Amino acid sequence: MPSTRDTRAPEHPPLGLLLREWRAARGLSQLDLALAADMSTRHLSCVETGKARPSREAIGRIAAVFDMPLRERNALLLAAGHAPEYPEREWDTPVLERMRQAVELILAHQEPYPAFVLDRQWNVLMANAAATRVNALLMEGRASRHGNLLHQVFDPADFRALIVNWAEVAEKFLHHLHAQIAAAPLDPTPRRLLEEISRYPGVPGPGRLDGSRAPAPVLTLVFRSRLGELRFFETITTFSMPRDVTLEELRIECAFPADDSTAAVCARLATQAA
Repeated sequence: MPSTRDTRAPEHPPLGLLLREWRAARGLSQLDLALAADMSTRHLSCVETGKARPSREAIGRIAAVFDMPLRERNALLLAAGHAPEYPEREWDTPVLERMRQAVELILAHQEPYPAFVLDRQWNVLMANAAATRVNALLMEGRASRHGNLLHQVFDPADFRALIVNWAEVAEKFLHHLHAQIAAAPLDPTPRRLLEEISRYPGVPGPGRLDGSRAPAPVLTLVFRSRLGELRFFETITTFSMPRDVTLEELRIECAFPADDSTAAVCARLATQAA
């Protein structure tokens, strides 16, 4: 007679497993975490073995010790049997209208230089007109094969072919991805992205990255175009103290010309489009 037992995996990982994996990722013992989170070691041990259920306040203290992103804090609360604390809204929801207006203002003020908005999966959500103009120049009117910045940079059939210092740029993006993994070690998204881009030819594996030095404070991206080389450096803007998962994971990247000739090309493209 067939079994009627439900063999489906639980919707959320067990709390004890999450705590142990986060402790390992942060290099903390049970004693370290208990002291930092103002808990007894015995109580924390009971929480990890499932013999005790922590309060929301205790989960909040533990999450603070781990310096967890909001998405991971919600996962910890759910695993403990509590409702998530931080909402995750769609970017186009009316509640975030003021935030979108602020982002649109930043994009508009960046003219005639490129700016775009990324989510946590490196998807391009928004871009200003300057970004569209520069992309059209670089790709000679062809559309990018991807809506994801990582794939644009690592796919030889996309922007990668136009980046003069691609090896240096690739190392920078790989460092960013590894930093994402370190910040949220249980989030599968950055690991999946790393696996995807690693399938492209010539992408350095973990053992081939230069781990002896940190990335340069400012990396200049050099592109080849029919109007000559274009050189940009970038700044990243995020929301201060967000209490929404979507806002915390949003990044606004603004490109600035690294030389006078690049600034002149951007100005010329803007004038021609006017």
